[in-house]
Amino acid sequence: MSVHNGRYLRLYLDHHESATGLYRQTLNSIMNNEFSLQDPDSTEDNSELYEHFRFEVDKGQELLRIDKFLLNRIENVSRNKIQQTAKAGNIFVNGAEVKQNYKVKPYDIVTVVFSYPPREVEITPENIPLNIVYEDQYIIIINKQANLVVHPGHGNYSGTLLNALAYHFEQSQQNIENHFGYLAHRIDKDTTGLLLIAKDEHSQAVMARQFFNHTIQRKYQALVWGTIDEESGTITGHIGRSLKDRKVMSVFPDGNFGKEAITHYRVLERFGYVTLVECQLETGRTHQIRAHMKYIGHPLFNDSWYGGDTILKGTSFTKYKQFIDNCFKILPRQALHAKSLGFVHPHSGETLHFESELPADIHSVLEKWRIYTQSRSFE
Repeated sequence: MSVHNGRYLRLYLDHHESATGLYRQTLNSIMNNEFSLQDPDSTEDNSELYEHFRFEVDKGQELLRIDKFLLNRIENVSRNKIQQTAKAGNIFVNGAEVKQNYKVKPYDIVTVVFSYPPREVEITPENIPLNIVYEDQYIIIINKQANLVVHPGHGNYSGTLLNALAYHFEQSQQNIENHFGYLAHRIDKDTTGLLLIAKDEHSQAVMARQFFNHTIQRKYQALVWGTIDEESGTITGHIGRSLKDRKVMSVFPDGNFGKEAITHYRVLERFGYVTLVECQLETGRTHQIRAHMKYIGHPLFNDSWYGGDTILKGTSFTKYKQFIDNCFKILPRQALHAKSLGFVHPHSGETLHFESELPADIHSVLEKWRIYTQSRSFE
């Protein structure tokens, strides 16, 4: 395997699990008649990049260091990975944090929060403009533009955020462990806003714990179809791959499928036929806001995957149709922006908070709606 300017860098791929986890996932897929030979997640998602393991120690277990215990029970994990996880405080026994030299004993309950294991993928540094909001030795915050895939995948092998980061780190001569950083979370290709990338594996492990514990503060702004009667509310309902169309997600309110998902929302501005809302994520599932808002009858404005790219509310007048068409041309994507991000710095322990302005396309469409509604009354 040759190594050239592109370097072979480690990439956190969508839904990459250990062999055991993949086996379990495949069985669940077959039982739910959703198995596909193609990767359904070739686009970005908003999933948290960690996996959770839980073990009950056998009654006949001899005293054994927990790092060796985990090496024997988790496939495709290195000793260094376990050490970094322990250093980040992500290994627990009976609910209490332990270090790597803890010796397990019979009936211990061991839980671990791992960042997803890496794969080797060639990423060529590319000179793609980045809006860097914050950067230090350990993390970097990007205000991502629309039409930018976060990482390479099927159909997107170049021109991604990670290609841009590889170029940025190379040009600034930063000695990053894997040359492009470690994703802490993701946002969709056509969703704009704040994205956190760690520069070392320890920082990524610390951030994984914060995502797992739901202590990350993430707020989005979205323009949705229809009038939301309440000023605020909470949407709950498991989210999983649609059983009819695997490129989108569905809500399963009975909880028999998918993963728990919680979205809090509040109304910011009403425009009669559409509403501007703020969404705060308690969990971070694939397409969570998009799926949850459709579930309550308010798809995101111009969200082609979830039915928002057609007129769902309004009049039958030709001028109104032209108005909507003009809005769609200005904003040729879902109206969703990751506006704020708050977390505890993985090394300093300082609480950091970042805000980003709405991008020009969403801002322009909101201004058009404000002008449109000024001289009109709505039911």
